[in-house]
Amino acid sequence: MRQRSLLILTTAITAGALTLSACGSRGQTDSGDKNKKTTVVIGVDAPLTGSLSALGQGIKNSVDLAAKVANQQKEVPGVTFKIKSYDDQAVPSSGKQNATSMVDEDAILGTVGPLNSGVAQSMQGVFAKADLAEVSPANTNPALSQGDAWASGKKSRPFKTYFRTATTDIIQGRFAAQYYYKDAKKRKVFVVDDKQTYGAGLAKIFAQEFKRLGGTVVGTDHLTVKETDFSGIAGKVRSSGADSVYFGGQYPEGGLLSDQIKQAGAQVPVMGGDGIYDPAFIKASGTSNDGDYATSVGYPVEDLPSAKTFVKNYAAQNYKDPYGAYGGYSYDAAWAIIQAVKAVVADNDGKLPDDARAKITEALNKVSFDGVTGKVSFDRYGDTTNKQLTVYQVKNGAWKDVTSRTFKD
Repeated sequence: MRQRSLLILTTAITAGALTLSACGSRGQTDSGDKNKKTTVVIGVDAPLTGSLSALGQGIKNSVDLAAKVANQQKEVPGVTFKIKSYDDQAVPSSGKQNATSMVDEDAILGTVGPLNSGVAQSMQGVFAKADLAEVSPANTNPALSQGDAWASGKKSRPFKTYFRTATTDIIQGRFAAQYYYKDAKKRKVFVVDDKQTYGAGLAKIFAQEFKRLGGTVVGTDHLTVKETDFSGIAGKVRSSGADSVYFGGQYPEGGLLSDQIKQAGAQVPVMGGDGIYDPAFIKASGTSNDGDYATSVGYPVEDLPSAKTFVKNYAAQNYKDPYGAYGGYSYDAAWAIIQAVKAVVADNDGKLPDDARAKITEALNKVSFDGVTGKVSFDRYGDTTNKQLTVYQVKNGAWKDVTSRTFKD
């Protein structure tokens, strides 16, 4: 995909058609290349093992595809891209260690990830000190880009190196509440969260908007990540008289929670954010969870004309794991870095400057292109300007999109 549009690619990428040169340090040329190509490495941080590995592998593969496309069409003259992936296992301390490792590798000039907002919090300061840009395809906690006082209206960008292609929970939480209240006609909701940065923040924003609209939060509770017995919460939901449940958290716990709520006799839908929008949410339930909802950032990738080539090329690579909920956003995050590299090289007589990291971070603020997920650009906080979201519902054992909208206050 060039800056004009991904759709200019007309030839499918075959699995063996594209290869990447060996990694070198910043400015190092590939051995034997008479054109003296420079290798630029894009770091990828995601949970590549553990319960969220399905999402993490989709992120890594999508960034890999972006690098291959850039090389195949010589997107940046004289530059070859490759990726180097790091496994954070959805653990903040691991993410911080990975950030330190990426900073220490001179060839890494930009990073994509992480998946989890809590992990991002541990990485931001490390990247900022080294002027190394990170573009997350999945973080939604508002504080990451707008500061801890965002809720009071005092927004301040904490780190100039942080960007994201996913919209924030300010948008997603309110969008979910509006759908539940206005479209699904729910009036009494029981709110549960997993006590993590992402889940608790999303649940809080949802509850505030649901009450503002006139709904009632009939009860709240918290669960612990990696636990499996939520029968106590399920009993509270049943006795509360709730006509719906909202869960702030991820799919491993969300699927079990939905299962146990229904087994307890409360035949009410469970709604969550993009953290539960995954086939694994459905697989985690022994009881049918048809009728459950999830919101996710953007429009369904499969339905976007701008994503047809991405979907086709991803399939051609025969990756073991699907691109998942964040594949398109990961590709666009990587492509944003590639476009920033392109701008910096063009402004420096066709080569990378000594302060390439700082220059690439600066260039990201001005990036704008038609991506897999729509128009890709960033506002003054580093947040995506794309505020499209979709509601999905489980129907006949699979997620189906119900409605897609551009969020407006």
